Amino acid sequence: MAEVDLKGTVTVVTGASSGIGAAVARVLAARGSAVALVARREDRLAALAAELTAAGGQALSVPADVTDAQQARAAVECAVEAWGRLDILVNNAGVPQRGPLMDSSPAEFERVVGVNLLGSLFCAHAALPHLVDAAAGEPRRVADLVNVSSVAGRVVHKTTGVYNASKYGLNAYTEALRQEVAGRRVRVSVLEPSAVETELFPPRVRQEFAGRTGAYERLSAMDVADAVEYVVTRPAHAAVSELLIRPSESER
Repeated sequence: MAEVDLKGTVTVVTGASSGIGAAVARVLAARGSAVALVARREDRLAALAAELTAAGGQALSVPADVTDAQQARAAVECAVEAWGRLDILVNNAGVPQRGPLMDSSPAEFERVVGVNLLGSLFCAHAALPHLVDAAAGEPRRVADLVNVSSVAGRVVHKTTGVYNASKYGLNAYTEALRQEVAGRRVRVSVLEPSAVETELFPPRVRQEFAGRTGAYERLSAMDVADAVEYVVTRPAHAAVSELLIRPSESER
């Protein structure tokens, strides 16, 4: 099955300052898509935009906090104003739960749910009209909204209940939205990676996880970026609605 070229398309990637988001931006920019990089760390975004531009791509640094609905909308509109369209949204921004529920606070609950679930919803809401427009014409006659979730949207652990709740919610709205826009050629997909070696979780949490699951090679950010690339380069008639990615030695 032939892959579809991304030349002439525009992508917004949230959480693009490091890890999975930065890897996704690199992969899609190399494919020819113009990429708007959205995150809070402006210095990292500027450095990545310069890297992608130097490599011959098109990139735009868009500092924003996606938990603020107005900033999320402004970030999407910035990409559309720069390049005249939006073909792909990759909702990747995420934060971890720092400890057990009893040791957390309402502010922590709001932070986790705000970034992992509401931020994704705000960006999706802002992007959807533009994705529908892009899907109606060339170059691909299809558009993509990809939500980067987690195996935590399927499997619960005792110290990650708030994080689990945010990812279960993300999975649920992804499926509802998929059904809502399927007839308009907007593909809505969810990726559920497990045990990725990124900055998302602090060292203490990573050590605890390794002690619980055992020592094996974790996924890299590029492994997840490759999966995003696969999803958005299917022919217009084919949609990958859900993709679960585990390390080959993982039992969970």
